[in-house]
Amino acid sequence: MIARAVAQDAGEILTVQRAAYVTEAQLYGDPFIPPLVESADQVRRAIASALVLKATDGDRIVGAVRGQLAGATCLVGRLMVAPDAQGRGIGTALLEALHEQVAEARAFDLFTGHLSEDNLRLYRRLGYKETHRERMDDHLTLVHMRRDSDR
Repeated sequence: MIARAVAQDAGEILTVQRAAYVTEAQLYGDPFIPPLVESADQVRRAIASALVLKATDGDRIVGAVRGQLAGATCLVGRLMVAPDAQGRGIGTALLEALHEQVAEARAFDLFTGHLSEDNLRLYRRLGYKETHRERMDDHLTLVHMRRDSDR
């Protein structure tokens, strides 16, 4: 089940976020990546100011994604799925729901790390194409991707 997150979901979303992003932190050798140092208040503010969708399995939140409209482009961020729920299509369902709910967007932009092969594979499968790379430091290059709207 995918629905819009509410302020009361912030703590549980943050828990899923931290669990989901630990592998990214290990992959890049950086325990201080933004998703791991974000606070519950910051997540609450994101829920208030952007479209945050949550995926639930019963009463448990197992994933989430954020979308923020900037002009005609939806900036996609913080796609996450709880580690024990990965591989079941939840990330795909969250992104597809975001694409549907931000129908006015002409494009969807996101980024991920260059070593995040599972993320890159998912985004390519959903129609995202690499636009450019941005070297952040010796260990991290961000891969920026865009998906044009279906309309």
